[in-house]
Amino acid sequence: MKKVLIAFDEKHFSEGAFEFARHLNELKPILLAGVFLPQVIYANLWNYTDAMGGATLIPLIDQRDTEAIQKNIERFEALCKKNNIEYRIHRDFYDFSLPELTKETRFADLLILGSETFYESLGSNKINDYLKEALHHAECPVILVPEKFTFPKSNVLSYDGSESSVYAIKQFAYLFPELCNQETVLVFASDNAKEDFPEEDYIKELAARHFEDLTFFKLEADPKKYFNTWVSEKNGAMLISGAFGRSLVSQLFKKSFIMNIIADHQLPLFIAHQ
Repeated sequence: MKKVLIAFDEKHFSEGAFEFARHLNELKPILLAGVFLPQVIYANLWNYTDAMGGATLIPLIDQRDTEAIQKNIERFEALCKKNNIEYRIHRDFYDFSLPELTKETRFADLLILGSETFYESLGSNKINDYLKEALHHAECPVILVPEKFTFPKSNVLSYDGSESSVYAIKQFAYLFPELCNQETVLVFASDNAKEDFPEEDYIKELAARHFEDLTFFKLEADPKKYFNTWVSEKNGAMLISGAFGRSLVSQLFKKSFIMNIIADHQLPLFIAHQ
């Protein structure tokens, strides 16, 4: 049984994130741990210090915040009971900050976030900064889910020969063997149209051990212009990416590529980094 963490902010209960968790539980029972964050803390979630190096002041939560959080908790609890999902509720939200969420992810197999509701309370200008930080600090794989989606019926493995892309593919296979029998395409693209799959024999040998219905595809078009268009046509797919690493971001699947997919709410996105 996997332990899955799902996080909500004060004003937004992500129906998409919960629906994804519900589907996972149908495939194989999970333990779903709900974490509930006041909106006021969300904006300071990833930083202990401000630009001047002093301690970040987090305003006190008022009664309206508490009532909104409690409403979300009650909805979460009711949905878990209705769908026969074993659950836990983590209520220590008053002192929630980056180290606390990092600790939560350290003791979880997976974190699910609503890709639309996560940044809605921060403002659209914060999408890149806050999602990048969230993905950077999480110590388990993350699935970002749009509010409207089709539960994955196929997998798209983004591969560029980097350690992070291979790591993400392996983590997905280890976590979701029940999804590995679906149609899967491992896609490689390069600015150099003549470049072949890097370490082709190795990646084919590995991927074929885990994915039963597997094809390999080289995107001949310019990936900077056409990768998002190509992947958006994969209806009912989930994209698996290792593009958000702790060190250098992949040169092929750059963060701008992935952020465009997130911002367009195209499909669920699985991200894992070492």
